[in-house]
Amino acid sequence: MSKFGELVDLNIPVLLDFFTDWNESSKAMHPILRDVAAALGDKAKVIKIDVDKNAQLAEALRVKILPTLMIYKDGEMKWRQSGEQDANTLIDLLQEYA
Repeated sequence: MSKFGELVDLNIPVLLDFFTDWNESSKAMHPILRDVAAALGDKAKVIKIDVDKNAQLAEALRVKILPTLMIYKDGEMKWRQSGEQDANTLIDLLQEYA
C-alpha cells in the first residue's frame, strides 16, 4: 500500500485504471488509455492496475465494477467513475486537474 501512496502523490494528475484481462469492458479501455497517455505526454500519468494481482488495493478502494477509473493529484482522489469512458472525456478531465 505504501507504493500506492508514491504512485498517486504527484503534482500532475494520475489516472488509475482498475482492470482485468478477462473483462471485455476493461480490454476495450486499453487502446483508449494508450491514446490518452499519448495525447497528454508528461502532463499526466496513466497507470493500469490489474485487480487480480492487486486484490487488496482494489478491495481497500472498494472497486466493484470494472473498469473503474480514478484521477488522483497530490495524493488526493479528484474523480472516480466505473465503466467505459471515451478518450476525449478523460483527456478533458486530466487537463482540468493539470
